[in-house]
Formats: sequence, structure tokens, C-alpha cells
Amino acid sequence: MSRETIFEASLAYFLSPIGELLDDDSVTEVMVNGYDEIYFERSGRLFETELRFASEDALRSAVNNVAQYVGREIDQDRPILDARLPDGSRVHAVIPPSARRGTYLTIRKFKRDTFRLEDFVKLGSLNEEAAEFLRIAVKLRKNIVVAGGTGTGKTTMLNAVSTAVPEEERIVVIEDSSELRLQQKHCLYLESQTADVYGQGEVTIRDLFKASLRMRPDRVIVGEVRSGEALDMVQSMISGHSGSMTTVHATTPADAMVRLETLSLMSGVDLPVVVARSQVASAINVVVQLTRYVEDGSRKVSRITEACGLDGNDRFVFRDLYRTRLKGRTDDGRLIASLEATGEKPTFAREPYESGMESDVEHTTGLWER
Repeated sequence: MSRETIFEASLAYFLSPIGELLDDDSVTEVMVNGYDEIYFERSGRLFETELRFASEDALRSAVNNVAQYVGREIDQDRPILDARLPDGSRVHAVIPPSARRGTYLTIRKFKRDTFRLEDFVKLGSLNEEAAEFLRIAVKLRKNIVVAGGTGTGKTTMLNAVSTAVPEEERIVVIEDSSELRLQQKHCLYLESQTADVYGQGEVTIRDLFKASLRMRPDRVIVGEVRSGEALDMVQSMISGHSGSMTTVHATTPADAMVRLETLSLMSGVDLPVVVARSQVASAINVVVQLTRYVEDGSRKVSRITEACGLDGNDRFVFRDLYRTRLKGRTDDGRLIASLEATGEKPTFAREPYESGMESDVEHTTGLWER
């Protein structure tokens, strides 16, 4: 019996109190707020359960088992654990004294099926026109940021947008915890590593990004930028690695650009604010904004916006190309929404025809110029 098989059986035993939630494909996240309080998320809504771990020790044993599986430590000196289950689900745990009510355990379940842009159209989060625009933008090698709050589906959308990357390209994917599953064959996946108990062996996203540029990538996809690696990514976009993609925590396209600017300033490089801002403005072409609507828990593309550089006062300039309009509710309380074109054209409106992409234009004829 292999080591992985043994750990899978062990994890199944220790996590058995929430096993039915982990096995339910309709459940997207499991939240343990102490051994005797367990919630789950389904269709964007939270539900409390009657499930319980036998005791605080039983819950702590489950967390320790997960830590052992990934070769990491969680104790009073290191009370936070980020890990991954064998099926790819992401695990986050915090133990006392940092967790005041007992051990907290959150499991974001890994989606086995890879969503395509067509799937978002079927779900009503996109329309055919917007999906076609994103496919063309990817083929034109525009740098794309998927922005949204926690739990809005940024990684799922990034995965869907990436399906438009031509099959013949070499793609390097960089993540903290592997979640992306690209459909293209020529993909290299890199994952960051935390330091061991002796403080050695740490490999950061920034380390991986620098390494990726020596691997002859056609595109680099960063699962999420959270720190100073934003500067490396932005500079690589400007200097020849166009067509890159990433996600960022932000609730509007403007906030996304400001966050990238702020993260670039965290790189340790002595960089004037206006330089960081101008580099971000030069690098990012399109922001896909995701929003989770609290009224019904639904997740939708609320905007697709072009970032158009800076104005004369060094402020970011934006052009909304698509915007969601809420039109009411269904009988069961679900929001009725429609992603509609604003009538604006992107600054690169001539490029599809100049690049010989006439056959790609079907639903978006009004968006482009010959």
C-alpha cells in the first residue's frame, strides 16, 4: 500500500464527521467554527448543520493529520496551516491561541469539472457576446485580471478564460496552492512552498515567477497576486510576456488597479508611487469583475472593463465594455440580471481584423472596427 493511499484512508477517518459534506458535489465550502459548530456553502448560501466532531481533540487530530499529509507543522508557534487534500481541495486551519473559540477549519472544495466560458453563458453569468469578447482578447494577447471578493469564483473564471489560449502555446502556471487545471497539453505547474521547521526551503510566488521567465513561456498565469510579486508580473507584461493572466482581491476594476499598484510597492524595490502606477496602467488591459450578490448568494460577472492607462493627472482611466443590470427577482427570490454591452468600443477595436481574426467575430461585430 502506497504512502498516499495510507494518508487518504487516514484523512477519510479523521474527517469522517464532515465526510457527507465533502462527498456532496453541490457543497462548495465547509466551515468548522470549533468542534461543535459546522456550516457549509451551497449555491452561494450558508447553512448550519447538526454535524459535530466528537471533541476539540478529535478536530485537532484531523488538522494535525492534514498537516502531516503535506509535510507541514501546526502548533502554538505556527498556529496557521494552509494545505491541500488529495483531491485538490484547499484547507485552511487556525488553532488556539490565535483561534479564540477553538480550532477553526475551512475547506474549499476542488471542482473536478473544468468550466469553460460556454458554461458561464449557460449559467447566466455571461452572455455569448461577452464570452466571445474575452476569447478574442485572450487571442490578442491582452493582459487580463480577474477581480472579485472572497468566494466570488475568481479561480474558476480564470480557468475558463484560459481555455481560449491556443493549444500550441507553452503556459507556466504559478500558484500558492494548485487549483487551476488548464485544458492545454503544454502546461507547467509551479507551486510555492512554506519554510520547514528550521526556516529553510521556502519558495515564494516571487521566486517561482522569476524562475518561470527562464522557462521560455508564451504565457504566465499567476493564480493570485498577494504581495511584491505583482511588480515582477507587471514588468514582465510590459517587457514582452503579454497575454498573462491573474486574479486579485478587489470589488471594482479601479480597486483592482490600485491594489496591484500597492502590491508592487511592497516588492522591496525603492519605487516612486507614480512609477508603480504608470507600470500597472501600461500592463493591464482588461479587468473581469466578479460580484457575489448577498440578496441571493449568486455570483456574476458584474463588469468587463478596459483599463485605458492614465489621464493627465496620473489617475487610472477605465472604459466599461459590459455591465450587469439587475432587472428584478424570480418567484423564488433569485435575482434576474443581464450582462449588457455599454456601447463603448475598446481602444484595440481594430486589432481583430488587422490580425486576421475575422472568423472569430460572430456576436461582437458592433465592438470592432475594420
